[in-house]
Amino acid sequence: MLAIIGAMDEEIELLLGDLTGRQELSYPGATLYRGQLDGTEILLTRGGIGKVNAALTTAHLLAAGATRIIFTGVAGGVHPDLQVGDIVVSTDCVQHDVDVTALGYPLGTVPGEAAAWAADETLRAAAVQAAQEVDGVRVIEGRIASGDQFIASPEAVRRLQTTFDAACAEMEGAAVAQVCAKASVPFVIIRSVSDTADGSAGVDYREFMPRVARHAKAVVRGMLVRLTAPDGHDRH
Repeated sequence: MLAIIGAMDEEIELLLGDLTGRQELSYPGATLYRGQLDGTEILLTRGGIGKVNAALTTAHLLAAGATRIIFTGVAGGVHPDLQVGDIVVSTDCVQHDVDVTALGYPLGTVPGEAAAWAADETLRAAAVQAAQEVDGVRVIEGRIASGDQFIASPEAVRRLQTTFDAACAEMEGAAVAQVCAKASVPFVIIRSVSDTADGSAGVDYREFMPRVARHAKAVVRGMLVRLTAPDGHDRH
């Protein structure tokens, strides 16, 4: 079953409004919504902010039967060509705030884990194709850097670009990726850029978040078309 996560309420409210046959599933720290979207049974939830919330929610989704996970939300642009409103589809994810270099591990590496977690190729392709159908939006594929920090300085942005070759930065994606990798569950992270690397673009979130929600809805529904078999059943 396909599962969709948004970090905040605004990022799932339009999809939630379109969910038919909706059921609420209560888990510690999270509410999952199960129902049909465009005839496909899905799970939908708000993941919360930060890596712990994202990991917990992902574990609950897996327990509820999720076999593929899409995570939508906002991120700060790191790649210098990104502009506000552009969409980044994950190639892979890293945890930029993990530092065990004193024990000889590369920066960002969790001991005993992969240095980065790769997104599923099929989900990536579907996300890119669906996002390219959103008017006025540029779509790139790239690495998403996650950490429990709000990246606000040009120096921090440059560090993420030079050290990790990150396209954008946020606070949850790599945690979702790590949990999915442990369970061998395919995933993809889709991020709308809320601010740019040079910090010059001011954002009015009251105007920006509804646009992100509309884009997330369009991308998810476009992905469902591509990921669903002709008989209307999920391929996986």
